[in-house]
Amino acid sequence: MMFDQELESAAQSIRQSLKHLEVPIPDQIDWMPTPFEGQWGFGTNACFQAAAEEARAGKKVNVPSRAQEIAENVLNDLSPIAGFSRTEAEKGYLNLYIEPTQYANRVIDTVLEQSENFGRGDPKKQRVMVEYSQPNTHKAFHVGHLRNVILGGAMSNIIEFAGYDTVRANYIGDIGWHVIQWLWCYLEFHAGEEPKGDRTRWMQDIYTEAIKRIEDNPKYEAEARTVFARWENDDTELKQIWEKTRNWSLEGFNEIYEILGEQFDVFFYESEVEKPGKVLVEELIEQGLAVDERSIGGPVVVKLDEILGLEKETYRVLVILRSDGTSLYATKDLPLAIKKFQDWQIDKSIYVIDVRQSLYLKQVFKLLEMMGFKQGVDCYHLSYEIVNLPGNVTISSREGMIVMFDDLMQEAIERALWIVEDKNPSLSVSQKNDVAEMVALGALKYPMLAVDNNKVATFDWERALDFEGQAAPYIQYAHVRANSILSKAGTIPLPVPSNYELEVQEISLLDQISRFPDEVARSAENYKPLTIANYAYDLAKAFSEFYQHCPVLKAEKDVRSLRLRLTAATKQTLANSLRLLGIMSPEVM
Repeated sequence: MMFDQELESAAQSIRQSLKHLEVPIPDQIDWMPTPFEGQWGFGTNACFQAAAEEARAGKKVNVPSRAQEIAENVLNDLSPIAGFSRTEAEKGYLNLYIEPTQYANRVIDTVLEQSENFGRGDPKKQRVMVEYSQPNTHKAFHVGHLRNVILGGAMSNIIEFAGYDTVRANYIGDIGWHVIQWLWCYLEFHAGEEPKGDRTRWMQDIYTEAIKRIEDNPKYEAEARTVFARWENDDTELKQIWEKTRNWSLEGFNEIYEILGEQFDVFFYESEVEKPGKVLVEELIEQGLAVDERSIGGPVVVKLDEILGLEKETYRVLVILRSDGTSLYATKDLPLAIKKFQDWQIDKSIYVIDVRQSLYLKQVFKLLEMMGFKQGVDCYHLSYEIVNLPGNVTISSREGMIVMFDDLMQEAIERALWIVEDKNPSLSVSQKNDVAEMVALGALKYPMLAVDNNKVATFDWERALDFEGQAAPYIQYAHVRANSILSKAGTIPLPVPSNYELEVQEISLLDQISRFPDEVARSAENYKPLTIANYAYDLAKAFSEFYQHCPVLKAEKDVRSLRLRLTAATKQTLANSLRLLGIMSPEVM
């Protein structure tokens, strides 16, 4: 809160008063903002807590009436309270109020002093790993992957800003049946070829070709299975080709991450945990957690509900190894989780994965807990729904019906450039290109975050590039407007005492700014980047209303000073909120 010191001092005074009145003293006195009614304020239910404690101790009291009595006695004992202009006891609550201009200056001063750190939470003694992106090599990076990396990147930014030690992790699917099919097609029809130009597009073309050939000709699947056998037998030549072709994919992914502004602290690879996973399966069989049904043609399973003695179907049965001994997702996800716990000493692990994997991850987390890893309880599935193109066309890399990231990005830049040239033709060519790229990235990212992650996101150009509705360009344009006002003013004035009556638009804007630290904390606690996406829009909207109704540069001296500082505070808070979403804030547009 903006008035932490004053509120803590008030809390100490209340404790002393309760002691003097021989009334139970609550362990903690919490403050909540009161509804704005001409003044900002904070209220506490400490007197309710004291009255309730008396009732629990056997004293015959009507708790609400007794709370009001205690509150009135405390106020008589304490008034006035330093830092507050008015105090009241109402319905058992103690409310402390602040003069609007005093509150306004405190909010603005806090933002301008803390600058890029405004809204940052105190350091937490917890390490959180966010695993996201997780593309498969030898396939395309398309708009479907985009939602995962944008959601994970924003969540990482928010958790880190909220004060957690945050580790960004990427788990690359660099082996599996899709890679084997690709390798078979490459060896059979493209041996020795190397990608030219767009690596991921070239890799995807071969994957699509492999799928079609195998579906059209059954004998090709048998050939691909022989390549799988070579992989299982650690064929040196095949491994060398796999490593070389895998690197082509990884280089393509890194180019995309650079454009998106994403950086990872650690990369995990599916190929590195495949063998440890099979060893772990045998250990689980020995421990009696897993049942080996391979002798009767079945897989290796963990009968979770049966082990836990649950009559109601909850976790069901988790298959951890196929009947032919080949690995599954679980074969590799279990040792990967253990690696995270042991090598990275993480307290919480967040998995940004498709919503259709909800039951599977629930099973994995429960099994980790049963294996003795307490962090299993603090594993969290940040699920997300698919991205549809206009007309509800679902993207599928298998069928080749995809929109490549590079194509989407290029179209976004072209569309943004048309808008920038129309809005501000006087900008230089390099300025137009820079701004267009910022607007384009914002237009791609915001729609993925402004819809609840568990709802389908339909990408639409008109909505994504809307300068009037809930879209990144609207928020970015609010930042540009604020910057334009400040540029014309030249300097941000120092705070000056002022007692003029604030306009309703100023009150609304100040209130919105003051909420940012709490919104960050709430977003991190609930794993909801949507909270910040909505907040950024609401702040831009409040500034737009302020901009339309409250002259800044032409206002009288004291009013001008406060409004300039309010504009600067808004600009900073907009930049901070956009940064958490992974969106840049242009100075001009």
